[in-house]
Amino acid sequence: MDAAPFLADIAEAPKGAVCAWLSAGDGVRIRAAHWRTGTKGTVLLFPGRSEYIEKYGPAAADFAKRGYAMAVLDWRGQGIADRLLDDPAPGHVGRFIDYQKDVAAFLDFARGEELPQPWFLVGHSMGGCIGLRAIHEGLPVRAVTFSAPMWGIRISTFLKPVARAMSSLAGLVRMDGRLAPSTSRTTYVLDTSFEDNLLTRDADMFAFMQRQARAHPELTIGGPSLRWLSEALHETRALTSLATPMLPCLTVLGEAERIVDIPAIHSLMARWQGATLELIPNAEHELMMEGAAIRARFYDSAAKLFDAHRG
Repeated sequence: MDAAPFLADIAEAPKGAVCAWLSAGDGVRIRAAHWRTGTKGTVLLFPGRSEYIEKYGPAAADFAKRGYAMAVLDWRGQGIADRLLDDPAPGHVGRFIDYQKDVAAFLDFARGEELPQPWFLVGHSMGGCIGLRAIHEGLPVRAVTFSAPMWGIRISTFLKPVARAMSSLAGLVRMDGRLAPSTSRTTYVLDTSFEDNLLTRDADMFAFMQRQARAHPELTIGGPSLRWLSEALHETRALTSLATPMLPCLTVLGEAERIVDIPAIHSLMARWQGATLELIPNAEHELMMEGAAIRARFYDSAAKLFDAHRG
């Protein structure tokens, strides 16, 4: 397997990353990396929409401090995985279930690299949606921590039927690759000022994300396509109608969250037997990109859960 590029100059990650190209079951090429920096087990990190491996270099360092190795991937259509449209700007997927093909390839990579057992899942935003589906399909992890999981998208009650209609009709008129209304071709962190952003209240971490985007724009994407939006709305509705898994679970949510659907998270967590919902004051959507105290609280909470379920 050819080595894939890992951009260590921008990742602020532990040394010794192993990075590789993977081929999903349908031939789409994705990218994965791991840091064998701990012996307690391995965190499989499922990133959110528009994200990429290098963004989680600091996360690998934080899990290493707590004794865990970490692996992460570029989903199809983002990072430097295969883009699915001739236009590389929109975040696009043919079907949401296709992300499970990426999960399968990622698990094969983790097995082939003999990453330390047991395995645990951290799913952020869209990665929390993909991760929940993967758990239902038998993902071999002992416990899961979700960070602001996308179990619904925050759209006003008035606009929800409009969004569903537009995204569904787009495919009929061959417009499903077009950007969703009010979104931009430019990646969010370069299209928005720190003062107006919905991701983090920490200026240093926002600057970190901007530096990565400016240094390697090929890692970035813009807003979602109409097809992605339609598929995401369908998948979140389907997932929240299922019975909750029998798996130890922690969900962490910023009290200032403005991107994902908060009631959907509360509703699902209220039904998840034995699960814990932790609310963090003064935190926005990206808990792993907040200030040092909030980041430490997130990683400590996740590691405490994982430590309790290693045996």
